[in-house]
Amino acid sequence: MAAAAAAAAALSQLDDEIVHGMAIGAVFTDYAGKINCLDFHRKEDLLVTSSEDDSIRLYNITTATLLKTTYHRQHGADRVCFTHHPSSILCLPRYNLESAESLHYLSLYDNRCLRYFKGHKDRVVSLCMSPVNDSFMSGSLDHSVRIWDLRVNACQGILRLRGRPSVAYDQQGLVFAVAMEGGAIKLFDSRSYDKGPFDTFLVGGDTAEVSDIKFSNDGKSMLLTTTNNHIYVLDAYGGDKKCGFSLEPSPNVTNEAAFTPDGQYVISGSGDGTLHAWNINTVQEVLSLIRLLI
Repeated sequence: MAAAAAAAAALSQLDDEIVHGMAIGAVFTDYAGKINCLDFHRKEDLLVTSSEDDSIRLYNITTATLLKTTYHRQHGADRVCFTHHPSSILCLPRYNLESAESLHYLSLYDNRCLRYFKGHKDRVVSLCMSPVNDSFMSGSLDHSVRIWDLRVNACQGILRLRGRPSVAYDQQGLVFAVAMEGGAIKLFDSRSYDKGPFDTFLVGGDTAEVSDIKFSNDGKSMLLTTTNNHIYVLDAYGGDKKCGFSLEPSPNVTNEAAFTPDGQYVISGSGDGTLHAWNINTVQEVLSLIRLLI
């Protein structure tokens, strides 16, 4: 994790004044339905989104311009995730799940499916690409996590778990975490995951299912978001709860949170269109940007 820590240290440090001064830089209003998912490319200035209008859109985030739109009427577009190539993504279908393959590997350049990945028996709710190779993971409501390789159709490994699993790699790809019901988080060595978890954390105090889990860039913290819209920051080494935040519940909306690049702040949207930012060290909200919904 030393390389990740050095990279994080090289980033400009945010402070409360800078975060409090944030404002809307660009607004895109070309969607005919709500956005299901978005993902930033790790190295390029690119953003990909999926929407309920069955579209996938690619943006340049430096110039705030739409680069490409593709439509996927047959299966829709639920979760999306960049691969290492800037014009290739992983996409999960929204409907026709009984007849659809679980995962689609798509080229946005020519709107072509490069490979299908079959295996899950229920909706996939979590997706994560390895930062260092062609491996990726998917977590499903069929109570399994499957490990795949972009280069082959066959599943490379299966973990049978309880409840709704959420998955995440650390920034070096050496460790991955699986969060499950009841606040349990299992840590695996990605090179020998078949030996089982090398550590297990019990968050405690919240029995809601985990909807999302992320590592900070320096690998020292984990961010846990639950289906009842609670957000927790955990120590990635010992599992201790550093702090927690809550959002107002919104009907049929499960919010997602993210670390800032320096790992000092947590940012999350909410169902009423408000953007929130909290300082992890002071456990104070420093930004509440209202009326993001257009």
